Amino acid sequence: MGQTKFSFEDLQVWQKSVEFAKIVLNLSERISSTRRHYRLIEQLESAVTSIALNIAEGKGRYSRKEFIQFLYFARGSLYETAALVIILNKNNLLNSEELANIMNISDEIGKMLSGLINSIRATYEL
Repeated sequence: MGQTKFSFEDLQVWQKSVEFAKIVLNLSERISSTRRHYRLIEQLESAVTSIALNIAEGKGRYSRKEFIQFLYFARGSLYETAALVIILNKNNLLNSEELANIMNISDEIGKMLSGLINSIRATYEL
């Protein structure tokens, strides 16, 4: 018997978000920080995983309007991730190369989210 596949798994933006979360989570595990920065790292992990989670949750909703709303939540989590990465870089917890890589992927996911939102709106005239 095969594994059940959910419809969100076919979305390229969801797949990219899962890979992005893997990259950021691996990076967060390597950050050596004092206890006082623990909350920032925890927030980063929460924000980056929320991108894919919101896409999946939105895809499971009954209306396209709700799906779009969750895509906006995903974009908000993406921006939160980017802001946290910038803060960590400014505090010398991430180097410039790591920052650039994360920001490039963030930009790509942001464009994918906007494209999906625009596509849903255009197709269904919401």
